[in-house]
Amino acid sequence: MPITFPKKPGLVIYFTAGDPDLATTLAMAIAAIDSGADVIELGVPFSDPLADGPVIQRASERAVARGTRLTDVLGICKELRKARPAAGIILFSYLNPVVRMGLSAFAKAAKDAGADGVLLTDMIVEEADEYLKVMHEHGLAPVFLAAPTSPDERLKAIAESSQGFVYAISRVGITGTQTELASDARGLVERIKKYMTLPVALGFGVSTPEHVRAVGEFADAAVVGSAIVGLIERTPAADAAKAVGEFVSSLRDGVKIT
Repeated sequence: MPITFPKKPGLVIYFTAGDPDLATTLAMAIAAIDSGADVIELGVPFSDPLADGPVIQRASERAVARGTRLTDVLGICKELRKARPAAGIILFSYLNPVVRMGLSAFAKAAKDAGADGVLLTDMIVEEADEYLKVMHEHGLAPVFLAAPTSPDERLKAIAESSQGFVYAISRVGITGTQTELASDARGLVERIKKYMTLPVALGFGVSTPEHVRAVGEFADAAVVGSAIVGLIERTPAADAAKAVGEFVSSLRDGVKIT
């Protein structure tokens, strides 16, 4: 189904699948949706997550140590689709696990599992011809990252190649919570919107209701990842779904929704 953000700003919530375990990941994702998340990003744990900060790096290390694999993440996706048919689901991965499975095999499995789209952090639009062909053949939305350092020509190419939404990176560097949003975040979103009508979701450092409210002034959705993963790290597994639900509710409660 198409990814939509019926209330502005929308919420995209990221989980490292398999941290603390597969069953808890599913329960947390359901809790997030029930508390107001529009889209769930199911992160495939990877041994060398170069785009991620220490919090998500540690989550990947824990999930990999537990033996979590891409096939396990696809299994969570399938169960989540059954449990919450209307939710948006994005598979979030580095390229390596997908290449290892095989691009066509992955796309078929992702579609069969009920995913709406895919975000490969190290898939660049300039080298994405085969990837885009396979995504389109299987009815999956390719989501690309757009950075403040991207020239307008590249932003235009990203806009033309993206479906679902574009993930705007609020600042240069790795993921992680921040006390303030980057000063050039608004400018990046405005530049992207010159080239498309798709929603733009802003991430990297968005971690509080105040951040989400600020993002809603110029973007369509906020992506919250490290703050969620950090909460999970601090919380016993038995309490994690409840804690995540309450945190997502607090993000919604602090925002005037239109």
